[in-house]
Amino acid sequence: MPVPWFLLSLALGRSPMVLSLEKLMGPQDTARCSPGLSCHLWDGDVLCLPGSIVSAPGPVLVPTRLQTELVLRCHQETDCDLCVRVAIHLAVHGHWKEPKDEDEFGRAADPELEEPANAFLQAQVVLSFQAYPTARCVLLEVQVPAALVQPGQSVGSVVFDCFEAALGAEVRLWSYTQPRYQKELNLTQQLPDCKGLEVRDSIQSCWALPWLGVSADGDDVHLVLDVSEEQHFGLSLYWNQIQGPTKPWWHKNLTGPQNITLNHTDLFPCLCIQDSYSFFMAPFKCHLLLEALPYSSNCLFILLWKVWPLEPDSVRTSICPFREDPRAHRNLWRAARLRLLPPQGWQLNAPCSLLAEATLCWQAPGGGPCQSLVPPLSWANVTVNKTLELPLLNAHPNLCVQVSSWEKLQLQQCLWADSLGALKDDMLLVETRGPQDNRSLCALEPSGCTPLFSRASTRAARLGEGLLQDLQSGQCLQLWEDDLRALWACPMDKYVHQRWALVWLACLLLASVLFLLFLFKKDHVKGWLRLLKEDLRAGAAARARAALLLYSAEDSGFERLVGALASALCQLPLRVAVDLWSRRELSAQGPLAWFHAQRRQTLQEGGVVVLLFSPGAVALCHEWLQDGASASAPHGPHDAFAASLSCVLPDFLQGRAPGRYVGAYFDGLLHSEAVPTLFRSVPVFSLPSQLPDFLGTLQGPAAPRPGRLGERAKQVSRALQPALDQVLKAPRDPGGPGDGTRDGT
Repeated sequence: MPVPWFLLSLALGRSPMVLSLEKLMGPQDTARCSPGLSCHLWDGDVLCLPGSIVSAPGPVLVPTRLQTELVLRCHQETDCDLCVRVAIHLAVHGHWKEPKDEDEFGRAADPELEEPANAFLQAQVVLSFQAYPTARCVLLEVQVPAALVQPGQSVGSVVFDCFEAALGAEVRLWSYTQPRYQKELNLTQQLPDCKGLEVRDSIQSCWALPWLGVSADGDDVHLVLDVSEEQHFGLSLYWNQIQGPTKPWWHKNLTGPQNITLNHTDLFPCLCIQDSYSFFMAPFKCHLLLEALPYSSNCLFILLWKVWPLEPDSVRTSICPFREDPRAHRNLWRAARLRLLPPQGWQLNAPCSLLAEATLCWQAPGGGPCQSLVPPLSWANVTVNKTLELPLLNAHPNLCVQVSSWEKLQLQQCLWADSLGALKDDMLLVETRGPQDNRSLCALEPSGCTPLFSRASTRAARLGEGLLQDLQSGQCLQLWEDDLRALWACPMDKYVHQRWALVWLACLLLASVLFLLFLFKKDHVKGWLRLLKEDLRAGAAARARAALLLYSAEDSGFERLVGALASALCQLPLRVAVDLWSRRELSAQGPLAWFHAQRRQTLQEGGVVVLLFSPGAVALCHEWLQDGASASAPHGPHDAFAASLSCVLPDFLQGRAPGRYVGAYFDGLLHSEAVPTLFRSVPVFSLPSQLPDFLGTLQGPAAPRPGRLGERAKQVSRALQPALDQVLKAPRDPGGPGDGTRDGT
């Protein structure tokens, strides 16, 4: 994160008034030193090649701190550019080497070694500067007399003038020596723009600055550029990364005021906005005319021609407004990807740099949190888009890498799952080495690291002796080690097999006991199983089968007979629907509507419609078959049979009746030949003589075995016979509809 521009803020305070910046005349870079030092600036820029860190051969000068200040570099009094002055503070690192041999006069045996008092320390200090899209490196040679050298103390500073930078740009500075004796210093700062400086009289680019504002509207972000209608400028959006070069994302050359909309999913902390435009004066003649006639169309044309197209050295103003935006940080983690690269590399890919901590962890199968391990991966090594090495001796599928930010887990990836396979049920042993070759072992479990020889009721404690033998016999895989610790992965397959062997043995023993019990109590067991099976089938039939009874209401005795049949069928059990039990609904809906609703529900549930034929029902069927719609009216307001014929007959005529309808008639009331031929396409049963077959058809596939079915038929027959006897004994009207049908005549 950029640090505050402290020198400027000291000058600004909280007041909008700003002190004037120091002006440097001329384009040349210069360097100067504090008293006691001598320095020299090399001509031209050099290549930025830090190299590896090497050991210091003795006392050396190293940079210890970077300090910056804003100045103006001016070509003329009113033609200046913003410039960054850098002060590098130096100190001595290391000590003089004592001479090993001296001659008899006390002089150094090696004539090339000089006394420290007469020596000089010399250092080549590299100062690197980067501000999109510019990068520079300069080389400073610094010398300090040995008399001023005190190891670990500052010897002074060298000041470089200066690096030109665009208003509002973010600059990065690095400093190190060649060769490099320590990690390079770095500093990142955000430069102010024209809005934060009173430099409009000195910096011409601020005279016609395109003002850039950022506003939010729900999920959208608006970039508002307030410039004149004729102003030409370029607008760039880029990802400004600390590690690595900047990545351009979007660029357009625009004219006049603009309002550009960004979706909130496009926001990232390192997304920066830069507007650039050329501001060169036209020839002197036109410059005078501009002063006299600032709105002259001719000179305005020349001025615009200078502004467009954009020149390479155009003025650039940059801002990075989303650094602290929570949405931008959420988008960054959503876009981040953790990749593990064989054999032992890993990489964190993200559009921006991340301040994160990476750790190794052990993921046990079956879920649960991933347990952190040593060695930790320092957060300083989490460099995005760069392949890093894992400090492992061997790979294991249970080893994972976690990336966290502010103690919150963001990403986790286990090692090369494609090549190493699924997680293994291995036990991780942590070895701690002490003095005199002493060592202790503990097993990593969800509750913590359990010592192998402990009285804890955990798997590791129970198997401690076996795990130790596995480790000593070389059956465990070493994952990592240093001087004090080591990690081992021990397979648990054989212990799991032993446990399952005991389980199978117990199951076989139980099966043997049950078999012996079955032999001794065979009859009782068979009876119990038979009853259980029949109860289950009866329950399934009750849930799966419904029956709708349709009959012609001839007299009260016949209705009692139908009611007795319906009640007996309910004891099987079956779900029976009959109009005798639904008089109120029948009166409210009407016979035809009631029948339609009951028929649809019964057939949808896989049930069956039972047609109970009587002399009156046969007569009604003949009337419908002969006269159709002109058939006589129903016998009563509740006669559902007469109303149902309009739906029943089409099913029989079109062949849809089999499997959905069943016919029945009562012994002594009707002969089988009296049933109309059309209805014989479905089974027609005589009751109660054919009750077993009738009940088996009603219950369908879930019907009980024949013996059980016969017992239920006897129960239904006993309930049905008294009502049937009363109907047979009752006198009948010779002119009624049933004349000539009783006893089959």
